[in-house]
Amino acid sequence: MPGLRRKVRDTVRPVASPPDEDEDRQPPSIGHTEIVSFSLVALLIISIVAVLYVARAFFLPTVTALVVGTMLSPAAKFFERYGIPRSVSAVLIVAATCTGLAFMVALISAPVMDWTTRLPELQSSLKEKFHVFDRPIALWHQVQGLFGGTPSETGFPLPKIEWVQPTLEFLSPTFTELLLFLAVLVLFIASWPDLRRALVLTFEDHDSRLRTLRILNAIESNLGNYLLTVTVINMGLGIATGLICALTGMPNPAGLGALAATLNFIPIIGPIVTFVVLAAVGIITASTLGGGLVAAAGFALVAFIEGHFITPTIIGRRLALNALAVIVALAFWTWLWGPMGAFLSSPILIVGLVLREHLMPVKDSQMPGD
Repeated sequence: MPGLRRKVRDTVRPVASPPDEDEDRQPPSIGHTEIVSFSLVALLIISIVAVLYVARAFFLPTVTALVVGTMLSPAAKFFERYGIPRSVSAVLIVAATCTGLAFMVALISAPVMDWTTRLPELQSSLKEKFHVFDRPIALWHQVQGLFGGTPSETGFPLPKIEWVQPTLEFLSPTFTELLLFLAVLVLFIASWPDLRRALVLTFEDHDSRLRTLRILNAIESNLGNYLLTVTVINMGLGIATGLICALTGMPNPAGLGALAATLNFIPIIGPIVTFVVLAAVGIITASTLGGGLVAAAGFALVAFIEGHFITPTIIGRRLALNALAVIVALAFWTWLWGPMGAFLSSPILIVGLVLREHLMPVKDSQMPGD
């Protein structure tokens, strides 16, 4: 009888349940090694940004010279085809570039100096034109008084000019930075073929050398095409702005057109500053407040067409720059290096896209689960 009970108990032994599939599909946990690696990379990035910010007096002219030199290298290659030595072509290219920049600065600085000397004379005319804002400002002062605030002086507050000298000091590079920029630019253009050969020969295997050569050629080609295309577009924008200023009776339309062409090299910020300048000059010189905004409105229309149709059609086919990436890069490099950082934001972004394309090529264009 005990043997029969043991046999029945062994027969009706419960069957083990199959393993739950949900337990096998638990999300992978982040290990200690991944956290340490991420922390080290974050510290490395923070250290690099801190060094670039603290030593901007060295890195800003040097990086600017390298970027501009890469843009101008195709021109030196063009002169080499006609038997002009690389060193001579480098000096000629840099001299021509500096002459063009000096011409643009002369066109812009002449009206700026004239307006700064006439600012005291223009205050009375500005007060007359801004009388339209007296009633809204008085209402705002009453609201401030109701909430216990201290109303400021009546009338439209005119802008002060104490910011002019600090702004010019911020925008103007020192003599040492300018000298470093010119020296590095000339030497880089003159020795770029040797530098490229040395970078390629740094690697031992054939595949790495070929990939490095392709990366350098792509960077040189893309930056050169970018500079040429953007320069032509900005010159067209400057000419259109000058014509609008001449038709609307604005003073010194050539200088305002040169200002629009120069500032348009800085994405987003440049057109906004140009619009503000045109609006301010128009309000000062025009007989009415509405008439002074005609030139600024015309420029806004031309800049909208250029920014949304012309430039994306020409540059977008060659370099697909994401709008969010452009804005983030612009904000970061402007914070780091000021106006020159804003100018370098798009070329540096182009270099990053070229490196990503060659070092991390996209093999599958479909998202997971599609």
